[in-house]
Amino acid sequence: MAITSANQLELLQTARAVAQEKMIEPELVIEAMEEAFVRAAKSQFGMEMDIRVTIDRDTGKATFKRVRTVVEDGEMENYHAELTVEQAMQYLDDPKVGDAFVEEIPPVEMGRINAQPAKQVILQKVREAERDRTYEEFKDQTGKIISGVVKSIEYGNVIVDVGRGDAILRRNERIQPCSLSRNERVRCYVKDVRRENRGPQIFLSRTAPEFMAELFKMQVPEIYHGTIEIKSVARDPGSRAKIAVFSHDNSIDPVGACVGMRGNRVQAVVSELQGEKIDIIPWSEEDPAFVMSALQPAEIIHIVWDEERNRVELVVAEDQLSLAIGRRGQNVRLASQLTGLEIDIIPESHFSERRQKEYEEHRKLFMDNLDIDEFLAQLLVSVGFTTLDEVAFAEIDEFLSIEGIDNDTANELQARALDVLDARADEMRARARALGVEESLIDFEGLDPEMILALAQEDILTLEQFATCADWELAGGWTSSDGERVKDEGILESFDVSLKEARYLVVSARVKMGWMDPGELEKLEVEELEDHEENTADLQLEEQEA
Repeated sequence: MAITSANQLELLQTARAVAQEKMIEPELVIEAMEEAFVRAAKSQFGMEMDIRVTIDRDTGKATFKRVRTVVEDGEMENYHAELTVEQAMQYLDDPKVGDAFVEEIPPVEMGRINAQPAKQVILQKVREAERDRTYEEFKDQTGKIISGVVKSIEYGNVIVDVGRGDAILRRNERIQPCSLSRNERVRCYVKDVRRENRGPQIFLSRTAPEFMAELFKMQVPEIYHGTIEIKSVARDPGSRAKIAVFSHDNSIDPVGACVGMRGNRVQAVVSELQGEKIDIIPWSEEDPAFVMSALQPAEIIHIVWDEERNRVELVVAEDQLSLAIGRRGQNVRLASQLTGLEIDIIPESHFSERRQKEYEEHRKLFMDNLDIDEFLAQLLVSVGFTTLDEVAFAEIDEFLSIEGIDNDTANELQARALDVLDARADEMRARARALGVEESLIDFEGLDPEMILALAQEDILTLEQFATCADWELAGGWTSSDGERVKDEGILESFDVSLKEARYLVVSARVKMGWMDPGELEKLEVEELEDHEENTADLQLEEQEA
């Protein structure tokens, strides 16, 4: 039966019905029909022909046309779809290369042989349109919570019907040991949406920290409107979580707003998370205060902060130790995730023992090297002196502020410290030379003899070898291995060389070797100056606020 003998409006009605059923644009279905008719026409008239079909969007009439393109003489490759200029003169006035001769051809007979491939084309196009619609719809849902019905459970992975498609909740994204059953309604966080050959893949999560944050956003209007901000979230899914919140309105208590009247707001989140205990912590710009709050309910006695290593030691009383660490280290682990710091918990007794040991080491250092009595050594340690360098290069006023030390004593202490340091430096240079270190490295500005000896022990003996080092090789750093952070010890890390300082030393060496333009060193100096000015401005602002 020819297309023209059928009810042409039936094409439009069919397109609209399919589009409505599949929830896609009717235009996509009509385009699929046009492609199906092209396939059928080619199977009847010849696959090498350039046949095009258009369906009138008002009447449903399908028009079949054959197109032949004008090409250069001698370049014709497909005589079914191309014409030379000379051949085109029979059909066109003044034909040029690139012109097209279009002629209408009879509509195809849609018998069983032609109809089946046409149907397959239409179904394929409709499926592709459905996939594109699903991807575009759920791509915009990434980072949000959606609700669905459990369709099936396969090897621990849950297939969730989310309305216009299926999503997957993997085993490791489920809250354990909570079990889900078929036809159960579940809320999940859309973690990722990917376009793949078999269709869009929607990945859900109920263990992501963002899931809990979005649940609070749904329950707490102040978070939804931006008055309260969620700064960070740490979770041990199904067991315990910590969330840090900050209020941009001083009149609103962020913790109280999240808890709600009689705890109704936080309880709604806890119920959704299968009883997961939640600690709501006020976020603070003061890092020590925030860390102390993050370790609740344990009480902190003392904090030792290492900004360079992003690490903090928290000293707690003996009876607070298990509370601070938590069951299987849960409390300190969540606090570390919440603050982004590496946290060590130290009992007060160990801290006191360590401080006493350090005190004795420093006292003995000064007595042995400065040839002073125990009382004077204790005075130096008690006011904060810990190394010979500090004694040698301190301001005289720092000594004069100590009762019992006059100007002559201060000068004598510094002279003795300098003599010891010079002798030690000469000894270390001699050891470095014995290991084969060249004078170019020994004389390089920025490296003291101890650093040079440390480099020599790592077989870095020349300035050229030093110039090939990376900043992290000198200062140390962190890398990721199998999802875990791994510490890389730096050669000069024990000398408190920062990454910026290491970078400056390496660039200086490369400039000296002629590998880099001196302008690169000047850029680093400008950056360092700007950082210094910024830090100074921040300190001045803090003093004014205080």
